[in-house]
Amino acid sequence: MQTITSHIRVGVGALSIDEVVAVARHDAHVEITPEALEAVAATRARIEELADHPTPVYGVSTGFGALARRYIPQEMRLQLQRSLVRSHAAGSGPEVEREVVRALMLLRLSTLCTGRTGVRPVVAETYAAVLNAGITPVVHEYGSLGCSGDLSPLAHCALALLGEGEVTTADGRRLPAAVALAEHGIEPLVLREKEGLALINGTDGMLGMLCLAIADLECLARSADIAAAMTVEALRGTLTVFAADLQELRPHPGQAASAANIRAVAEGSAILQSATEEFALTHVQDAYSVRCAPQVAGGFRDTLAHARLVADRELASAVDNPVVALDGRVTSNGNFHGAPVGYALDFLAIVTADLASISERRTDRLLDVARSRGLNAFLADDPGVDSGHMIAQYTQAGIVSELKRLAAPASVDSIPSSAMQEDHVSMGWSAGRKLRRSVDGLGRVLGVEVLTAARAIDMREQEPAPGTRAALDALRGRVEGPGPDRYLSPEIEESVQLLTSGALLEAVEGVVGKLA
Repeated sequence: MQTITSHIRVGVGALSIDEVVAVARHDAHVEITPEALEAVAATRARIEELADHPTPVYGVSTGFGALARRYIPQEMRLQLQRSLVRSHAAGSGPEVEREVVRALMLLRLSTLCTGRTGVRPVVAETYAAVLNAGITPVVHEYGSLGCSGDLSPLAHCALALLGEGEVTTADGRRLPAAVALAEHGIEPLVLREKEGLALINGTDGMLGMLCLAIADLECLARSADIAAAMTVEALRGTLTVFAADLQELRPHPGQAASAANIRAVAEGSAILQSATEEFALTHVQDAYSVRCAPQVAGGFRDTLAHARLVADRELASAVDNPVVALDGRVTSNGNFHGAPVGYALDFLAIVTADLASISERRTDRLLDVARSRGLNAFLADDPGVDSGHMIAQYTQAGIVSELKRLAAPASVDSIPSSAMQEDHVSMGWSAGRKLRRSVDGLGRVLGVEVLTAARAIDMREQEPAPGTRAALDALRGRVEGPGPDRYLSPEIEESVQLLTSGALLEAVEGVVGKLA
């Protein structure tokens, strides 16, 4: 299993995806580097210089969005920043998951620590203190259009720093923010020029969801290869199509990796060895869902690699508007537009749906007496009396259908806002929200395939490959083998949890070595 980092340092450089996951999911402690605090203080001096200047500067001495033409006198600027945060904390709908909010907060802190946003050091320090205390602002599903950043979700987080709004604590209590801050000795912020804007203007929510999805999908990619290898064995298919030299004829790296994994897991199978002669005489070729598994899983992997590249670039970014440039000028820009991240999120939703789709098709073959090569109908113990895994495939099919709907891209939509000042938006937050449902669905579909393939392999009553045996043993530690019909839903959940936790992958890699 992957080692979880318990302490990360946030500085002027980029965070890694693993660090984001460590803070978001595992409550890793955050420390701001001295160099970052120095950079923050240096650029803050420039903001304070401009605050005294009669020339309007966006975000410092003006209103926001379509109201940017109004010059705000100094005596009203504290109210300006406070009003910005309060008015933009306008989310609605279900509460967003804790790990997403923590990822969002860490990424906003990371941008503050670049020294390009112009906040005071105390703003970054307070953000880190809230993260380390396990205080999570209540953020709602709806409110971000993915341009000018994830405004509403970030505003709800900023509101908590002011001691307003609601939060949840590390032990699950829902409290007024002021109470939670007081419990941990954290002084609420009083915002000054530019700081409210710096706290809400970034792609942090969609990027956080992208980082979490990448971490999950990279594990699921290898687990999908394990599932495919198990199904090849269960169907008494052939490994010849996965030979390395055949993959080299079409040199997509993801395809080669997937094929190598399938070979590694299924090599040495007595089931496949006994079927070799029969296969050559009667079957000739496996169906596409089996034979083309590396091509589909490989395309998934290559898309995932592109998404990681986008995430790494975004993690190295300072997303705010305006920014304090290296030469000291404070200038507007368009880096808050979420298009690059939104596209990556949508790409992943598409390939996630297709990887689930091919998994469901393999499962269906295992259950069809006309195509399963000698297995009982629906893998039932006594077909007719028992239904076996008939309805497990229905569950898969329902999920796959939902994943296809979720694959419709959010990023092709745009709704103008702010009196047409913000007339093209990314909808990247929406892309992230639906991708999270897609990731969950893929894990469930693969879990059903693993459960079904394991039952089919056991019914062959021959020794499987060492890699497959490791997968079977891991599953059988939670779920009984073939027999009369039982309450099936808990067994599906056990298989899904085994797969999505990484425990199945760990068990197989313990026998065959690290999968690609």
